[in-house]
Amino acid sequence: MAYLDRDGVRIYYEVHGTGPAVLLSHGYSATSAMWTGQVGPLSASHKLIIWDMRGHGNSDSPANPAEYSEALTTDDMAALLDEADAPTAVIGGLSLGGYMSLSFNVAFPQRVRALMLFDTGPGYRSDDGRAGWNRVASARAKELETKGLAALSASGEVAVSRHRSAQGLAHAARGMLAQTDGRVMASLPEIRVPTLVLVGALDQPFLAATDYMAGKIPGAKRVVIDGAGHASNIDRPREFNAAVMQFLGAL
Repeated sequence: MAYLDRDGVRIYYEVHGTGPAVLLSHGYSATSAMWTGQVGPLSASHKLIIWDMRGHGNSDSPANPAEYSEALTTDDMAALLDEADAPTAVIGGLSLGGYMSLSFNVAFPQRVRALMLFDTGPGYRSDDGRAGWNRVASARAKELETKGLAALSASGEVAVSRHRSAQGLAHAARGMLAQTDGRVMASLPEIRVPTLVLVGALDQPFLAATDYMAGKIPGAKRVVIDGAGHASNIDRPREFNAAVMQFLGAL
């Protein structure tokens, strides 16, 4: 097990293979275990970096809620690239991990070789939309504090993950899943790197967001995987891996 110390917070990560770097980030209440089906195919030609966000899996769950934020998450991602000796990388993720990949591109555009956005969205332009999302995030946090880890969903990427702290996930919901502004959405037309936007055909909540991102990001490649839901990489790993490897091969 490898850990990166971030001012006393240990961040769990794995590095597989050699070659151009790819950093994959998991969804909320999932862990790096969700990428098990991608490790072999991607690490055959790339240096694949996977990790557990703060409050998730094998990473630490600080008691201080202030140690969970979008900015700290993207800083963790940059530190992981430094640790893996990767000045630049293909930055990708699913759901919250996809949103954080877009946020990383806003904060560190010089380090992004390409983007891969799986079953995710760019946030909200309106204050009302964002407030609604944040109410959902707050409700998740409260449920975790009330029911513990039994409150986790049975979604594919969550089902294969193991956590140590329900309170850490609650803090992550309030500090990382919740959103404060529309910077990420506003950044889409300014993206200047190749971008793969992929979604499962059955992932109804994210189909419109996928269409929106594909329309706003210059030159984005849109892929819809038949028969897949939100955990598209787990539901249809062969088709998912083929789409990702085709995208990476064209860079």
